[in-house]
Parts: sequence; structure tokens; C-alpha cells
Amino acid sequence: MSNIQGQLTYTEISAQSAALQAAWDQLQKQSDWVKRYIGNDQYEEVVFIGSGSSYYQSITMAATFRKWTGRSASAQPSSDIFLLRDATLPRGKKLLIVGVSRSGESHEVLLALDSVKNEDHIDTCGITCHETSKMFGMTECLLSPLGKEKSTVMSKSLSSMTFMMQAAIAMAAGGEAYLQELKTVLELDEELVKASDSSIKEWVSAHNFNKTVYLGLGALGGLALEACLKLKEMTYTWTEAYGTLEFRHGPKSIVDSGTLVCFLLSQSAREYELKVARELKEYGATILLLTAERGEDTDFADLVLELGGAALSDEARSVLYLPAVQYNGYYNAVKRGLNPDDPRNLTQFVKI
Repeated sequence: MSNIQGQLTYTEISAQSAALQAAWDQLQKQSDWVKRYIGNDQYEEVVFIGSGSSYYQSITMAATFRKWTGRSASAQPSSDIFLLRDATLPRGKKLLIVGVSRSGESHEVLLALDSVKNEDHIDTCGITCHETSKMFGMTECLLSPLGKEKSTVMSKSLSSMTFMMQAAIAMAAGGEAYLQELKTVLELDEELVKASDSSIKEWVSAHNFNKTVYLGLGALGGLALEACLKLKEMTYTWTEAYGTLEFRHGPKSIVDSGTLVCFLLSQSAREYELKVARELKEYGATILLLTAERGEDTDFADLVLELGGAALSDEARSVLYLPAVQYNGYYNAVKRGLNPDDPRNLTQFVKI
């Protein structure tokens, strides 16, 4: 990669496979964290909190926790914890709040954790990429050691923290099945990052859209929101994200011939999601499918990126969707002559 605008972002997107492996290795050293916190069934609900991208990955973390453990979990914007706690958290329950912050310095996460420190029924912990951060000092955190980034926009940090928390949840769930699924993700990720790079670069070079919509369900719904944010942050273009079937209830009115609709396609709801995709194709949209496997049922789409891992749960496959959507933001920014390393109005963490 030559020394051009966006070099940091490109390098960090491309390095996420190593960041995932480092997160996996680090978790083996922090397995006691799992027993004390998310694996501890004294907690009646686990609440994942974050801001921006960290909130979106919290949605994926919470969905994974509910599915794999069968226990109660939710995701909340960190600001709602200290500003609107009574409208956000259940009363009379023993709660665990998990702060999610790349930098460990996000003021809203810190304020949220500080606001509950004297509550007997609430304990806290966290996940971050920085062991010298304020959050790491105020509560016990998992650490993604290669998640650290110089670029403003989150990429490998988000992938590695999402993967690390899912591995922790797999440990909490007991049994080896989900851990084996995540080992498969590690095996797939490096080649998938390279394939996503070349495919999306070629795709962006050949296409222009006035609107982009990302759709996903369950754990992939949080990542659809994150995909939307990546494009918005790097290109300043208006994008939207919805639950796949929810998009049919009004929002589909925006679809025209200049609209790209990208599906983070699940296996569990594949039949229904593809019905939506075909409907939107009839309205003139260009359809991009990110899917575990292509088939005759996907032949109608304009581009199908096969991720692999068809036998995996949708939750375990989550991070495999991220390289393509991150590169889509990057290459669209470069095409517009913008610098994705330094998006306007943005900083690595937000002060309040």
C-alpha cells in the first residue's frame, strides 16, 4: 500500500485477522474474568453498553449472549445509563454492566460506569483495547491487545472486541461447540479479508449509488448499523440500516434505481430475507449479498460475496461480514478524494 490518504485505515482493516488471533490468545489468559462476570449466573441480566460503534457491537454481543447462554441480556447506549437509568435498567434485579470502549476513554461510558458504582445490585466490567485507559483502571476489563488503532474510524478494534466477547460468551455457555465454531472463524478470516478487499475494490470502482441501505437480523442487525456508520463516517453520504423485514414497513419507499441494498444475510432466516431482496430488486435496487454460501436462490443478486462458514451459527459468523463493509467505506472515500484516516468532525473518542 503506497503512502496515500487512508493508509492507516486500510492497514488496520487489513490487519484484523491478526487482531482476532491475539484476542483469542489473550482470552485464554483471562479465563477467570469469564467465571467472575458473564459466566456468573448470580447476574439476572447482563447489560452491554457503548457509544457509536461500541453500542452497535454491544447489540451483537447481547444477541449472542441470549442465544448461546439462554440468559437475559440487553444492549444500551451508555448515555442512557447515567441520564435515564430508571427508564433503561430493570429494577430489583442483580445486574452486570459491561462497558465496551475501544479507547477506554469514552466519556459517556466512564460516566455510566461511575454512576452505578454505589449501587449494591449492579456490578461492572468491560472490554477495551488499551490497558492504560481510565476504564481499564476503574473496572476489570478484557483486553484486545492488537485492537489498538491510529485511525479515527473503528475497524480491527471492533472486529477483535466483538470476536473476543463472543469467545468469552462461548466459554460462559459451557461446552465446546461454540468455541469450535469460533476456531473455524479464525481459520477463515485471513483469506476472507483478502478476498473482500479485491472484490469490494473492483465493485466500488465500477458503481455509483445515491443511497445505500444495510439490512440484517439478530446479531447481524447490530453489524448492519455498524456497516451504515462506516460508510457515513468515511464518505459523509447518508446511509440507513434496518432489520431486514422491518425495511418493508415504510422505509422501502426510498428505493430507486440509484439505491444499493446490502444484506448481511443469515442462514437461519435466509428464505425470508431473500424474499425481501427479490422484492427490492423489482423496485430497481442493486442487491449485494454477504452470505455464508451462494446458491440458486442468490443468482438474482448483482453481487454475492461468499463468506464461508455455512455450518456455523449466524452469531459465530458475525465478524466475517465486517471486512467487506469496512472496505466499502474505505474505497468509496478514496474514490471521492476523501481521507478516511481523518473524517471531518470526528475524534477517536468523544468528550462531554
